[in-house]
Amino acid sequence: MKLTRNEIETLWNNWNTAWDNHDLNSVMEFFHDDIYFNNWTGGSAKGKEQLRDAWQDWFLNHGNFEFVQEENFIDVDNQKLLYRWELNWPSFEKGYEGRLERRRGVDVIHFTDGKIIKKLTYSKTTLEIEGEHVKLTPSL
Repeated sequence: MKLTRNEIETLWNNWNTAWDNHDLNSVMEFFHDDIYFNNWTGGSAKGKEQLRDAWQDWFLNHGNFEFVQEENFIDVDNQKLLYRWELNWPSFEKGYEGRLERRRGVDVIHFTDGKIIKKLTYSKTTLEIEGEHVKLTPSL
């Protein structure tokens, strides 16, 4: 099943609403059972159950976050979406804990059977904390 541009736009708007509501169950509804997710640290999850487990703590303990959509590009023929975003949340960077952090990144989203099958997330290596540019702390 190939999605039309309108269907991708509708799916994407509904998916963003679920994120805005911090509703993990609703967010998970948009993923294919075989979802592959790769995050900005290089960590990954395969399958809905593994992804839910990976995100559960984030949704429960870091609920004060907001993704702001800056722009997106839809490729209907290849069933892909490029999503540029800004994340606003309390920082977890050493020495900046709890201060407002702005992080920018891009997601490359692939669709199969009307669901998100692949979500690849890339983030800048610097972020902004209360107007100050800060290099990300490396994670190993």
